[in-house]
Amino acid sequence: MTKNIMIVGVGGQGTLLASRILGNVVINEGYDVKVSEVHGMSQRGGSVVTYVKYGDAVYSPIIDLGEADIILAFEMLEAYRALPYLKKGGRMIANTQEIDPMPVITGAAEYPADIEKKLAEKIDLVPVDALRLAEEAGNIKAVNVALIGVMAKSTDIPYEKWAEAVRQTVPAKFLDVNLKAFELGYNL
Repeated sequence: MTKNIMIVGVGGQGTLLASRILGNVVINEGYDVKVSEVHGMSQRGGSVVTYVKYGDAVYSPIIDLGEADIILAFEMLEAYRALPYLKKGGRMIANTQEIDPMPVITGAAEYPADIEKKLAEKIDLVPVDALRLAEEAGNIKAVNVALIGVMAKSTDIPYEKWAEAVRQTVPAKFLDVNLKAFELGYNL
């Protein structure tokens, strides 16, 4: 059985590190893994999407509409944009943070209202104030690892295996903060 996980966010939020942690934990568990990263103006705060597929044998990293078992969203508007990819009965874990895209910053558009409410009416949504968890851990840049912690809790891979993947992926100078963020997310 193959698991399909989409990680969506905005450039600079650490979605790629999160996908590496996920990739490492499932490789360590003996799964075949394929990862594909899609960058859309990521250097300027644009959308970043990463597909992670794992299972006994995976032949393509691409996740089509309606195929994602889990969507891990680092920002609310990106969560809303990714909704069509979530399969029926799938779960979305979404950071409640809102980051204005360029059209909103320039005044050409307004940030959509009530995204969290609209999503919760349609799907199994786990809203997370990951920014607060990251602050509690000691660094607001640990939002990504806090969200991975929340997602990890819903897998059958034990906590210690996830913590080991964090240790092998995160640079040493940021490890303590990220392990704390992971723990806070996991225990949320």
